[in-house]
Amino acid sequence: MPVTGTTESDRSTKRLLQRLGPGRIAVLAHDDLDELAVRGLLKARVSAVVNTGRTMTGTIASRAVLELLEAGTPLVETSPDAFEVLQTSRTVTVTDHGIDIGTSWVPCRRFTRQSWLAGYRAAQASEPKQLARFIENTLKYAAEEKEQLLEPFPPVSLRTELPGRHALVVVRGSGYREDFAALKRYIRRARPVLIGVDGGADAIVEEGYNPDIIIGDMDSVSDLALFSGAELIVHSYRNGASPGMERLRRLGLTASSLPTGGTSEDVALLLAYEQGCEQIVTVGLHSHMRDFMEKGRKGMGSTWLVRMKIGSRLVDARGISRLYTASERRKPASLGAAWLSFVRFLH
Repeated sequence: MPVTGTTESDRSTKRLLQRLGPGRIAVLAHDDLDELAVRGLLKARVSAVVNTGRTMTGTIASRAVLELLEAGTPLVETSPDAFEVLQTSRTVTVTDHGIDIGTSWVPCRRFTRQSWLAGYRAAQASEPKQLARFIENTLKYAAEEKEQLLEPFPPVSLRTELPGRHALVVVRGSGYREDFAALKRYIRRARPVLIGVDGGADAIVEEGYNPDIIIGDMDSVSDLALFSGAELIVHSYRNGASPGMERLRRLGLTASSLPTGGTSEDVALLLAYEQGCEQIVTVGLHSHMRDFMEKGRKGMGSTWLVRMKIGSRLVDARGISRLYTASERRKPASLGAAWLSFVRFLH
């Protein structure tokens, strides 16, 4: 190592990724570094990563951090208290055992493949207990939230026509980029309504499209996507409180408010369903224990209920890109044709 550069820090990795530039040293406070965070760091071409959280806590058997290590990006861990010292943008030198900030020295340790393997094996060993707790939490909240799902969906007036159309709901979950790319021929043929859930709107823009609708609490979607001309719907609390609306007001944008429970992904699916979409295709949705635990959620009660309700119209495209070899993935027409055959099969 050592690596010298200017630090950029934020306790929210989502916010940090929006402003990171090449060559910066990213300072995080992120337990269980996930795939989206790793890919964001690689995309930003940071020179090193300093994590004041636990890169792997031993609760999630994730391979995400390996991608960072294999790219050769140095990753060190230090104590949570060090974040306060490092949060001011300054030039520092990161080594395997410490960070020289000019006036003092912050101890750290290099996170290696051996570190990853120890965390991975610990998570595998604890998985049965984690799954038991996850199931219990899911059932508990599903029982509490089922009445909400049976209530009439809040009315929302849309300028986008949804009845009888396909909807493609995009979330920036694991593998979203590859799966979205696999659907291009389907998009050309079916011309679905493109619904971005928060940062999923940026995924749509990155692929060369404009989202028709952006829905969520607006905490991880870029200004660029918000100004794309999409119809904006803020997912609000059931009591009407709407923190996301304030950001839009500051930007001079108008939006509808949709007060309901569940996650923003759940709300996007219910909106497409209640508005009469014939088929709801999803990319990147969170759907299993590891997904939700990486988001800091200990269960998936509302998501389970929503999928039970709309399942007859739902087609989850997650992982479709992994069904083909690398050479086949380089043939978008063939992959697109395979997807269209799959969709036709479901009708």
